[in-house]
Amino acid sequence: MSKLRVAVIGCGSIAKNRHLGEFNSHSGVEIVAVCDIIEERAQEIALQYGAKAYTSYEKLFEVEKPDAVSVCLPNYLHAPVSIAALQAGCHVLCEKPMATSRVEATEMIEAAKNNNKKLMIAHNQRFVASHANARDLIAKGEVGKIYSFRTAFGHGGPEGWSVDGKDSWFFNKEQAFIGAMGDLGVHKADLLRYLLGEEFVEVAGFIETSAKENTDVDDNAVCILKSESGVIGTLAASWAYTAKEDNSTIIYGEHATLRLEDDPNYSLIVQYKNGEVVNYELGGIQSNAEGGQTTTHIIEHFVDSIVQDTEPLINGEEGMKSLEVILAALESMETKRFTKI
Repeated sequence: MSKLRVAVIGCGSIAKNRHLGEFNSHSGVEIVAVCDIIEERAQEIALQYGAKAYTSYEKLFEVEKPDAVSVCLPNYLHAPVSIAALQAGCHVLCEKPMATSRVEATEMIEAAKNNNKKLMIAHNQRFVASHANARDLIAKGEVGKIYSFRTAFGHGGPEGWSVDGKDSWFFNKEQAFIGAMGDLGVHKADLLRYLLGEEFVEVAGFIETSAKENTDVDDNAVCILKSESGVIGTLAASWAYTAKEDNSTIIYGEHATLRLEDDPNYSLIVQYKNGEVVNYELGGIQSNAEGGQTTTHIIEHFVDSIVQDTEPLINGEEGMKSLEVILAALESMETKRFTKI
């Protein structure tokens, strides 16, 4: 069978550290083209992967006609470029948050449907071993009724990770639209929906810019979420955790408490009501730290969904539901009221 011809649009850190490497190591994929507005950046990556370099994604679609593309661009470009790719007949893997509004997200979903193409959003937390195991335990009834949760995703900020450092688009509201909540919070909104197996119906958000200078995007947020069955808990997203990254989730249930990515040795700890404790060694979660770039399984899943013609786990609808939690938190902060989803 011929290899899947893939193009990567945007040659920043997420493309370099995740998408390109994982596509390259997939035996069923050939990276045919890369695109970046900064020509030298595109050329450098193209040389590395034996691909063609472009500065115009429209031209890339026209000339290369790739089977699939990864959209690794600033947030405000996710929707327009994904839609253009879908209309050009490409399957699309789009970085998160999928869009900057519900309208944009809906347009992306429609474009995928109308062109009969796959649209997947890169919410990699669902593929982390501890998270998948916790979901199984919850689904089997091992934890009993879920009462509450707390989840956090925080580190020192994108300046330590982005190729542009302090000048990164992450700090520019016109390009980013949203800060730590879009970068990290949306991942956790997606994870909680996945773990609990239900939607959130109400959100209260406290979203501030308190740690970074010369930016008007949020860098510190705490939200209270309520699910349709009445489970309540907190979600924190921050670029102000300067000493150490926190990527932990704790689920409080009737029979047990699940501690995910909360311990340096055990990625999942189950503490039962009767005093029994089960520790799982499942390998670490992906992190931006040195040596933290383990495979995300996102690329593998995306490629499989195309080859086998199956619906991706995190399709456009799923991506939009997770985005809606973040949009509701923003609205709550602006109106100083709870927001219903």
